[in-house]
Amino acid sequence: MTSTPMRILLLVLLAVPLGAQTKANFVVILSDDQSWVGSSVLMEPEDDRSRSDYFRTPGLERLAKRGMTFTDGYSPAPFCCPTRRSLQVGQTPARHLYQRDQEAWPADYRGRLNIPKVLKSADPSYRTAHFGKWDHRFDMPTPSEMGYDASDGYTSNGTGGAKGSGGPAAVADPKLVDHITRQACQFMEQQAEAGSPFYLQISHYAVHLDIYYRRVTLDLVRRWQPGKKHYMPEFAAMTSDMDASVDRVLDKIDELGLTGRTFVFFLSDNGGRSAIPGAGDPPMPRNHPLRGSKGSMYEGGIRVPFLVAGPGIEPGSVNRTPVTGLDILPTLADLSGYDSKLPESVDGGSLRAAFDGGTVVARNRDFLVFHQAVTRNAQSALRVGNWKIVKTWAKDVVELFDLSNDKGETANLAGRQPQRARDLETKLDAFLAEVGAETRKTED
Repeated sequence: MTSTPMRILLLVLLAVPLGAQTKANFVVILSDDQSWVGSSVLMEPEDDRSRSDYFRTPGLERLAKRGMTFTDGYSPAPFCCPTRRSLQVGQTPARHLYQRDQEAWPADYRGRLNIPKVLKSADPSYRTAHFGKWDHRFDMPTPSEMGYDASDGYTSNGTGGAKGSGGPAAVADPKLVDHITRQACQFMEQQAEAGSPFYLQISHYAVHLDIYYRRVTLDLVRRWQPGKKHYMPEFAAMTSDMDASVDRVLDKIDELGLTGRTFVFFLSDNGGRSAIPGAGDPPMPRNHPLRGSKGSMYEGGIRVPFLVAGPGIEPGSVNRTPVTGLDILPTLADLSGYDSKLPESVDGGSLRAAFDGGTVVARNRDFLVFHQAVTRNAQSALRVGNWKIVKTWAKDVVELFDLSNDKGETANLAGRQPQRARDLETKLDAFLAEVGAETRKTED
């Protein structure tokens, strides 16, 4: 497949009238608890199992056709809050959340380089907005305190209908999807009128529990043929309502004439749940063919849908390079013209070469690391190439997997390849020691 050179981006951005906006715009759409197989997008073209056998998401299919599907896309963490913090600073939660010095890290996090600081340094005319679920917890920094020009303020699960608040139920604005989308579209309209480049993050409350949906959507979904891993109409309806928001955002970008200079990212904050109240036990695991689910360092907990469309990206392209939400900040820095060197503590790398069909993301280290402890059961994972280890600290167990032919992590190869397992564990341990990460669960 022939890729479109990223130099086309520069030609597109420069081919505008004098005085008009020339910087790239960025829209990041973040779903909540959405599985790698939680849409009708085929996340791995050669594996029909890599999409839902029930849900229909034409908005995400449209985005995938416009741009690039990353088959091996990862969230920074298998839980919500650490991912949301990590996206802002491009750093693994091992650096800024799961620390031995629990009292010092909140203030440290607030002072780190983040997305608004990067873009406003690249060009002071950038305007930044965050609408939807913020949910940073702990010291509870607000979007405005982190540099955002517009936002809903501090929001959390409860704002959009959290687990325990009711449901399944039909409501007028399920998971506040209309509110979020309306705010996002108005923000883009304002920036287009002002000629200001922008960063917009749309963080959905869906498809996190509890389950809310439009009645008309549920009536439509009930006509579909249920699958073996996905079959609950109410959950499918909630997914469809969120997907319709993606379609509306793409429509607005087109309507405003911003398509040629706007990058749109879509990913989830973590993998899908294994259990849904009221749905019973499925004939097939909900994240099949992946192992594990939200909260786990197996692929089902951290591999997520990851789509990017924008100028210079070949429509309908596929890239199998491992990428992560940590790469968003360095990518924005690269594409916006940020001219300072990013700190060594930034764990992501620019995806610019990958957008042009490249197979390597230049990061400060040759691996992706995932880690949790303190208030979570201490577990870590590290991926280098197609090799991955999962380390469960309380049991002192290290598992080794070859993801090139075992994305379901069914065969632990640590016994057959002990040296490789030890080498990867050494990399993991050295990194966690370097950043001062806790490796125990210190609270019950």
